[in-house]
Amino acid sequence: MTKNKAVFSKDMENKKLNVVRSFDAPLEQVWKAWTTAEILDLWWAPKPYKAETGKMDFREGGQWLYGMVSPEGEKNWCRVDYKTIELNKSITTVVMFCDEQGHENQDFPKMHWKKEFSQTNEGTTVNIEITFDQEADMEMILKMGFQEGFTAGLDNLDEFLENAD
Repeated sequence: MTKNKAVFSKDMENKKLNVVRSFDAPLEQVWKAWTTAEILDLWWAPKPYKAETGKMDFREGGQWLYGMVSPEGEKNWCRVDYKTIELNKSITTVVMFCDEQGHENQDFPKMHWKKEFSQTNEGTTVNIEITFDQEADMEMILKMGFQEGFTAGLDNLDEFLENAD
């Protein structure tokens, strides 16, 4: 049973979402779960969806291209462009919806993610800041169910980490 919950805060004025989530697992294990395609595929998507990596090149300047696969087999593609990586500390990315080849779908907004990882006495905390170019972009992503979907994915990660020993 999940005892840690994602804490969301919304700052509409600054076009920013903040999500803080703690995990009862060592920092290196949580980092690996966020940076390894095979592990991301196991937890990233909210059930009954699943994530399927097309390609991943985890380095500054690299990309993660993945599809969110519905129970009916329909895929919605996303691309994560890695900007900065500080091992076991932080990752900054630009995230966008795209096609199977990774070409941006401009009908949807880009999201600028900053993920910070920190070791605590109880395990690891991940602090995620997501900024948007426009307030309307943030509103669109929230209306699409981002908060509920991302919360479910983080709960999946918790479950994965509990069973990873």
